[in-house]
Amino acid sequence: MSGVPEVTDADFREEVLGAGLPVLVEFTADWCPPCRQMAPVLRDLAAAEEGRLKVVQLNVDRNPATTNAYKVLSMPTFVVFRDGEPLRSMVGARPGRRLREELRDVL
Repeated sequence: MSGVPEVTDADFREEVLGAGLPVLVEFTADWCPPCRQMAPVLRDLAAAEEGRLKVVQLNVDRNPATTNAYKVLSMPTFVVFRDGEPLRSMVGARPGRRLREELRDVL
């Protein structure tokens, strides 16, 4: 979708909850224009924070179990996980600088 790895209901536990790094998950949809706006922001963030933060996407239409488990209602929704636990949820597209500020205490 954006060059950021996609996770699914099937591998969410392993890829996100079992990750050794903090993970930023973008709950996204193909039909969501603000989600598409975030693609270059997430790509840049993933490159800049490689080794400190894992960045992935989860398509809400194809992965309803995980979407419902975390009560995601709006796209894009960003959820930060650390040690298998959600730490923070943020709703809506945002500039890269703002997203980095919101993640500062996670890194």
